[in-house]
Amino acid sequence: MLCQPAKSNNMDAVEVSLETGFTGESGAAKITERLQKRHQLRAEDAERRKEAKESQTVEEEKLEFFSSSFNTERASIQELLDSCSGATKAEVTQHLEEATAKTLQLQKFLNDSVLFLTQYELRQAQAALQKLQTSITEIREEALPKKKFTFRARTKAADNVTSSDTPSPAGASDKVVTSSDTPSPAGAGSSKVDAPAEQCGFSNMDNVSLTKTSEEINKQDVLLTHLTNCKVRLLGSPSTLHMKHIDTCEILCGPVSSSVFVDQCRNSILAVPCQQLRTHNTTDTQVYLHVTSRAIVEDCRGVSFAPFSWSYPTLEDDFAVSGLDKDRNNWNQVDDFNWLAADTPSPNWTVIPEADRKTNWDI
Repeated sequence: MLCQPAKSNNMDAVEVSLETGFTGESGAAKITERLQKRHQLRAEDAERRKEAKESQTVEEEKLEFFSSSFNTERASIQELLDSCSGATKAEVTQHLEEATAKTLQLQKFLNDSVLFLTQYELRQAQAALQKLQTSITEIREEALPKKKFTFRARTKAADNVTSSDTPSPAGASDKVVTSSDTPSPAGAGSSKVDAPAEQCGFSNMDNVSLTKTSEEINKQDVLLTHLTNCKVRLLGSPSTLHMKHIDTCEILCGPVSSSVFVDQCRNSILAVPCQQLRTHNTTDTQVYLHVTSRAIVEDCRGVSFAPFSWSYPTLEDDFAVSGLDKDRNNWNQVDDFNWLAADTPSPNWTVIPEADRKTNWDI
């Protein structure tokens, strides 16, 4: 066994000698030089293979750690949600708050792990998070229903004050609605509508301007649904934002702590920072986006993206509240779940050319 290396060296020397045809002392020196270079190349190749193997091991360990940690935390959140069944209102509220906080942490863990996850693993984790967030919303709506609209008769004095202070009728497009301004239903006469205290969002409105302040939003889940030809300004940091059945609207929102869900949106302009964006059944819509993970589109066409560019006085403070990384924006990293060809761009979404991007956001 001890003679084997010498034999190998001799064989190398013979091979080099045959290759070069060198003879004598000069030839021996050149043979030695060639042998040293060959051994050096072999050593470098072995080192590269070793490093590649170690790198692969590290990646596998990262994936194993992520999968184990993610699944454990997901099971913990699901257990909290399951415990809401049959619980008291106070217990449900506590469980939902804890589940929401844990879900936000799990979303952050996923965002921090994006760089070494495969596309399949990323999609699976995002789908699992969406399922949890949907369950939280459904349980909250079922167990903690919002107050319904109630009608309260005005006093005669109030009617007199109102009639004397009522301005001249304005066009519908000039109407501005805030959370304290809820339009009276047609035919309600002199009745006044009290807006529900727990409700955060706007629904069933047409051709109006809508605003919510940071104090009103205060990290709540915000719902926008069945809006047509509206301009919406959400000043603050919601926990999540759901937009559904949106038609020809302009919706601008402050930093969202976790996810934004868009469904059945058409011919609109959206501007929002968030951790995750999921867009379904949406057409001919521009999205000015700041996202720290990757955006997802599914069953969409004609969706275009540009960097988030809206600004308002408390935007920096709201970014701090949301916990989003302002320096990390993957606005043009979009996954189309209906397009699996890795070597060909999806035809369902595009980047808005710089010359065509909206810069003036004034109403």
